[in-house]
Amino acid sequence: MTGPPTATPNGRPPQPRSRTVLAAAHVVADPRADTNPDGPAALDWDATLAFRHHLWAHGLGVAEAMDTAQRGMGLDWPGAAELIRRSAAEARTVGGRLACGTGTDQLPPSGATLADVRAAYEEQLAVAEDAGAQPVLMASRQLAALGAGPDTYRDLYGHLLRQTTRPVILHWLGPMFDPALAGYWGSPHLDTATETLLDIVADNSRAVDGVKVSLLDTGREVALRRRLPEGVRCYTGDDLHYPELIAGDAHGFSDALLGVFDPLAPLAAAAVRHLDAGDPATFRAVLDPTVPLARHLFQPPTRYYKTGVVLLAWLAGHQSHFTMVGGLQSARSLTHLRRAHQLAAALGLFPDPDLAATRMRALLAVHGIEEPVTP
Repeated sequence: MTGPPTATPNGRPPQPRSRTVLAAAHVVADPRADTNPDGPAALDWDATLAFRHHLWAHGLGVAEAMDTAQRGMGLDWPGAAELIRRSAAEARTVGGRLACGTGTDQLPPSGATLADVRAAYEEQLAVAEDAGAQPVLMASRQLAALGAGPDTYRDLYGHLLRQTTRPVILHWLGPMFDPALAGYWGSPHLDTATETLLDIVADNSRAVDGVKVSLLDTGREVALRRRLPEGVRCYTGDDLHYPELIAGDAHGFSDALLGVFDPLAPLAAAAVRHLDAGDPATFRAVLDPTVPLARHLFQPPTRYYKTGVVLLAWLAGHQSHFTMVGGLQSARSLTHLRRAHQLAAALGLFPDPDLAATRMRALLAVHGIEEPVTP
């Protein structure tokens, strides 16, 4: 079964009123560049920036240079810095919302000192703020590698937040997305880590717009958001349970900063407008059917969800090829990719279903698999 194709808005719709919604965007590799998995990323800038305009055209904000853009999995800091600058310039032309990931990935994987981590964060914060973008303080592999305790996290984040020029988003990315981040906030115990994060927010609430939680644990996210200070948002990064978390309950709701909203942008935008109109039932009716696709894309090893995201962008006609930075197009099996096409087609995510089917058949054929693929 296939659903009706999603439509592109004729005019730019307003940003959602009831929720802040940011889609973490992927990058488009340059397929003609002579690169290797260990070298710097080569991007197709026209296609990469055009996809940001696609997200803005639906009224969504863009979360730039995050893990969906392959930070730490092919996109290095020089490439990310250029991406931030270019995306910020494009955002200004359309009034699009933009938040940009800032971290410490210019440092080597190991051997960094706490002073190195502090300086790396400061360098990246300066790039985002100079570009006019809202910073997202991403979790740092190098900080996690130090094995520091909660007090070190409180001191470091307090130091950084005292010097930011606008409220930032703090980022808690669980080890299912990046195994190097196990034990973040200074403890392997999530209850202890949560208390440290809440202490940091409470001590610096004027400098914190919100907290992005990517733990794939609905109960823990709900408990955390209920304890955040007034005015501090909880941005769900839970790509498996997002409809219920965004819909919320009698005690509140989560805003959204989600990688799965990269392929789901048309449906996500349409769904949230039902919340704007005070119609949570239709919001769920639109978004709940997308969950099987999301769970397929984000199945373990979760960090390779980017492969399915880029596949769907290619099938939808947003880019001319299925090539990824670092060769990550090979990170998922053909069976996995075939199922992603089927689930996305059933949702009507392809503006041209025949094009999507033709491209899926070509991908299978080049790997020696001849089988029918229907629109």
